[in-house]
Amino acid sequence: MKKIFAIIAITLATVSSVKADDRPVTFTQLPAAAQEFINKTYPNEKISFATIDDDLVRPDYSVVLASGIKLQFENNGSLEKIESRTGVPSQVVPVQILDYVKTHYPDTKIVEYEVSRFVYEVKLSNRLEINFNKNFKPVRYDD
Repeated sequence: MKKIFAIIAITLATVSSVKADDRPVTFTQLPAAAQEFINKTYPNEKISFATIDDDLVRPDYSVVLASGIKLQFENNGSLEKIESRTGVPSQVVPVQILDYVKTHYPDTKIVEYEVSRFVYEVKLSNRLEINFNKNFKPVRYDD
């Protein structure tokens, strides 16, 4: 019986560690919502590369633009994360979060923006990270 459990444990560990690496995809292979976001937000940017992470449960997509901006999209094409040293475009971030950052940290810009099911997370140019709840109230700071 111990041998069976050991074999099962080794098999599960091997299967989870052999997970496929990111595979390259073309722009047209991205979900329609991701294509629309890129065309609308970065109309003059060229794509350096795009990949799909073939997760068994929910694949997601990563795109790196020629300027170094990194985008991550969920499997349905909705934006999950954006990283930009020059600052995240204001039309991407909810106005309540923009107003909070402008009021409390006027000399900074948002360089990362991430959306999850329950939290909005921003990273500022001063390295401060702020998490906001779905009502756009700050709930956690990390420096």
